[in-house]
Amino acid sequence: MSSPIEHDHDHSEGDGHGHGAGGGHDGHSHGVAADADRRWLTVALLLIVGFMAVEVGIGFAAQSLALISDAAHMLTDAVSIALALVAIRLAARPARGGFTFGLKRAEILSAMANGLTLLLLSVWLAWEAVQRLISPPEVTGGLVVVTALVGIVVNVAAAWCISRANRTSLNVEGAYQHILTDLYGFIGTAVAGVVVVTTGFARADAIASLFVVVLMLRAGYGLVRASGRIFLEAAPAGIDPDELGDLLVGQEGVVEVHDLHVWQISSDSPALSAHVLVVPSGDCHAVRRGLEALVREKYSITHTTLQVDHLGSGAVQDVAITPAPEAGDAGEHCEDTHGPVHRPGPHEH
Repeated sequence: MSSPIEHDHDHSEGDGHGHGAGGGHDGHSHGVAADADRRWLTVALLLIVGFMAVEVGIGFAAQSLALISDAAHMLTDAVSIALALVAIRLAARPARGGFTFGLKRAEILSAMANGLTLLLLSVWLAWEAVQRLISPPEVTGGLVVVTALVGIVVNVAAAWCISRANRTSLNVEGAYQHILTDLYGFIGTAVAGVVVVTTGFARADAIASLFVVVLMLRAGYGLVRASGRIFLEAAPAGIDPDELGDLLVGQEGVVEVHDLHVWQISSDSPALSAHVLVVPSGDCHAVRRGLEALVREKYSITHTTLQVDHLGSGAVQDVAITPAPEAGDAGEHCEDTHGPVHRPGPHEH
């Protein structure tokens, strides 16, 4: 005998799934509303775009690649913030039609596009910097210093604005990290300008540009890697699926867990599904509620789908003492399982 597929819909206990927003969790871990996110991001965007336009003109006038590279980085900052605003609006749309999770992954598309743009732009800036190291142009150091100092102030203000938004979102956190990277770049540019003014060493400008390139590569790689893991439905950072499976099968009444999947719908919406076998005399509904509470408290996973079945009475003892089968061999319960089978006691994953 078996129970039907059970879902985490028990709103009376406060653990409705809401696509990762159940259990009193509204998707914003520190209580920032979506409207507040848009407001703070819009202010930061206006600051960045306004200063970027001024910096491009001064960069060409001063023949400073460091300023131009900073402006190019600010352009990616502006694009990332604009994409974040669009993604927030799309992600807020309810699930309907063929989009059963809604458009929550719009923010991940935004983060991926932003990371790839950073990587490509860093390659171009690195090439330009190397050319200027070989044959440095005359740089107006005074303009570089003044502009960089103003840029530091603007970036501090923009970073503060974005820090007020919901940084649990990969989208918003990506924009925040970009602003910080830009801030470090302006500090490097200011130092280069001082060196040019005091020593006449024009190559300091290109060296500062290479410093910005390294920061851009680091930020771009981080965004591409994080968004790529979500697209490939890897387990959320900090969650070991094997450890999770062993934890579930170690609960009272559970004799086997297979087809265990844990992934992220979006950067702040982890989800879990699994097929759970319980002893014939066990209360499958109580076991399900206990497992849901366990993963909610230990891993903050509120979107769960657990299929709970009773194991045939003649097979319970065999399951407890025989080694776990290879993936794809879970007896009569699943013809095609995915991943390891978890059973009580030591076993290979």
